[in-house]
Order: sequence, then C-alpha cells, then structure tokens
Amino acid sequence: MSAATPPVRGIHFGTRLAYGFGAIAFGVKDNGFKYLLLFYYDQVLGLPVLMMGLAIMIAFVIDSIWDPTVGYFSDHLRTRWGRRHPLMYGAAIPVAASYFLLWNPPAGLHGWGLFSWLLCVSIGVRAMITLYETPSTALVAELTDDYDARTGLLSLRYFFGWFGGLSVAVLAYNVLLPAGGGALAAPGYRTYGVVGSLVMFGAILASSLGTHREIPRLRQPPAHARGGVRGAFREVRESLASPSLLALLAGAIFYSMAAGLSAALSIYLGTYFWGLSSQQIGFLNLPYFGSAAIALFLAPALSRRFGKKRAAIGASIAMIAIAPLAIALRFAGWFPANGTRALFYTLMLLFTLEVIVAICSAALVSAMVADVVEESELSTGRRSEGVFFAARSLIDKSVSGFGIMLSALLIAWIGRPGEGDPAQRAEMIERLGAGYAIGAVVLYSIAIACYARYRIDRAGHAENLSRLAARNAGASIS
Repeated sequence: MSAATPPVRGIHFGTRLAYGFGAIAFGVKDNGFKYLLLFYYDQVLGLPVLMMGLAIMIAFVIDSIWDPTVGYFSDHLRTRWGRRHPLMYGAAIPVAASYFLLWNPPAGLHGWGLFSWLLCVSIGVRAMITLYETPSTALVAELTDDYDARTGLLSLRYFFGWFGGLSVAVLAYNVLLPAGGGALAAPGYRTYGVVGSLVMFGAILASSLGTHREIPRLRQPPAHARGGVRGAFREVRESLASPSLLALLAGAIFYSMAAGLSAALSIYLGTYFWGLSSQQIGFLNLPYFGSAAIALFLAPALSRRFGKKRAAIGASIAMIAIAPLAIALRFAGWFPANGTRALFYTLMLLFTLEVIVAICSAALVSAMVADVVEESELSTGRRSEGVFFAARSLIDKSVSGFGIMLSALLIAWIGRPGEGDPAQRAEMIERLGAGYAIGAVVLYSIAIACYARYRIDRAGHAENLSRLAARNAGASIS
C-alpha cells in the first residue's frame, strides 16, 4: 500500500505576495517586446522589418541554449542563500541596464549598425531576465506540492506580470509617447526605457527580499552530474524527456506564437486597421487591469472544477472564437465603422475577454509544468524545477521571438500599411487583418492538439506524491 500524500505546507501571505510581485519585471519586458519593439524599430527608427525579425530570432536561438543552462545551474547551485536567490539578486542591475539600452540606441545608427545594436542588446535583455525569471518562477514547485495551490500561486504571478506590464504600457501610450511627439517619434520610447528599467529593478529586488525568508525551507540541490559537461547535458535531456512535458511545451509554443502574432501586430492593427490614435490604444489597455484581477480568481476555479488540462484546452478553444472575431465581423460588414464610439467600446469588450482567457491559459500551463516535477523525480531521481521552468520561460520568450518574426514576415509580404496611394493602403490593411485572423486560428488549433496529449491529472499528481513519499520513507528507514 502506498504512503499517504504528504501534508501541504502553508505559505506566508508576504511570501505569496512577493513571489507574485516579482513577475512585474518579466511583464514589463514582455509587454515592451510584444507590443512596442517591432513598431519602434520599424516605423520610428527605420530598421527593415526582416532585419528586425532576424535579430529577434537569432536571440531566440541563443535563448534555446542559455535558458536550459541557467535552469540546470539554478538546480545545482550550492550557496548559503540556497539555489535560487543568488541568481535573482545578481540579475537586478544587468536586467535594468540592458533594458534601458534597448530603447536608447546611440544617435545616428541605421541599417546594419542598428541591426547589430538590436541583436546584441536584445540578447542581453533576454539572457539577464532569464537569470532572474527562471529561478524565481521555479520556487513555486518548492513552496507547495498542492495541485490547486500551485495554480493559485502562478495565477498571482501572472496577475502581477500583466498588471506591471500594463501599467507601464498605459503610461507609455497615454503620457510618454504623446509627450514625446506621438507613436511615430523616438523621445517617448527613450523615456519609456528609463521608466521600464527602474520598475524592473525594483520588482526584482522586492521579490528577492520578500521570498528570502523561505531559503531554509527550500529543497537542497541534487548531487552534481557525473561526467562533467556531457553528464550535465544528459541530465537535462533526461529531465525534458517526459511525454507530458513535451506535449505541454509543444502546445505552449504554438499558443505563444499566436499570442505573439497578436501582440506584435496590435499597434499596426490599432493604428491602420481600426484607425485609432496612440492614446485610444492606451485607453483600450485600461480594462485589462480588470482582466488580470478576474483571471487571478478564475484560473484556480477552473483548475478545481475541470482540472488543468481540460481548462487549458477550453481556454485555447475560447481564443479561437475570440481572437479573430472582430476582424471577421468587419469583413462581413457587421462591425461598427472606424472613428465611432461603438467601435471603440466593442473592441474594448472583445480585447478584455481575450486577455482574461490569455492570463488563465498561461497560469494553467505553468501550473501543469510544475506538476511534471514529481513525475520526473520518480523516473530520474532528481528534482529539476529550474530546468522545467527554464523551458517554460523559453516558451514565454517565443511570444516575442516567433511572434515578431511571423509579424515581420507578414508585414514584409503586405508592405508598410501607411505607405502608397489610398487604394494600395486599403488593400494592405485588408491583407494585414486577414493574415492575422487566419494565422491565429491555425496556431491555436495546433496548440489544442498538443495539449490533448498531456496526461497528468489531479489523481495522477496525487499518486506521484504518494509514490515519492513511500520511496523517501523507505530510503530513510534503510
């Protein structure tokens, strides 16, 4: 007979708050990369979109090596401050400095010079945010083993991530960009870089200090890999070989590609397809604060009611229905005309629903990643929280990586929507909307097919905990 599932350790409210608050740093970075970066370097600085997409994809390829390396290093680090916190503290200044530089390139750069700056600095931003985000997020699997508590913690984290990113974005759209000459002028973006870097620094430091008290109660690192670097890579490969994890990550990649396509094109669609000003786009972001608050409670409720897998699949189905709806209705002639209040408020409603679903989906998928930790420990004898959440972090980065690349290809195909004679502009704008709508439906559909192959449910997670408890009890007796 298997041992009973071990009791769930309570988590101090301040710890939960600090754990969630730390996501503001990634939220600011992610919001900037998804919504502003492509438009800034393309429309404002004049970097060709294919160069922009190439730079981001090169950075993403480097991430695919760097992120698992950081995860493995975080799992095996031995210090008096444990495995996670030295990396979290150490990332604060480099994250802030690199993000500032991203939005403040030297004057006079253009062409390949601007490409080189974007490439090097974006690699730096993404590498440094991984140094913080991977160990910070991985704490969830150490703070609690409970199936639903993990969803609650990660919902809190995504709430703060969206809240922080949206706060800085709303400030940019409604204050910084208008004060700097509008969305097509550089000064506002440069000021945004200053504000964003300071917010990220504060969030990282506050979260690291707020979770510091948990260090004595966190897991100890496993034994070092035998065989040096080759042994380390073998361990990473073994940890990532879980069929459930592979299905989950594959689904998350396609889901993130769709989300990234939507985010990178949002300012193009808002400006050209819907005819909105930068301030109107900023006001459309205001209800998203409510979306984040609703998702904070909705994601755990869905987890308890349906289980994480079914809830995540349901969220993807909802995105297929919501994401292309406004564009489809416009093409059918059933949507309010540009420049009307009805258009603005209808878009606000649809976008608010879309963000609720997106946050719920992200929290559920991350909680599903956490549940793979125990399954992997049963087969490998190691807990690899850092490696798993490095993989999850890589997926989150694919929002800006693949999303910007797909968006760049689409814009290169249709041409710059603001150029040409009226007939050409109208055709390009229609192709922009159609390309986004079709791409979103296809990518979300593939994500659903992948999620269906994930196999850890509530009962399976409880069984994994029981088997681990029995094995650990037997080891302590022997």
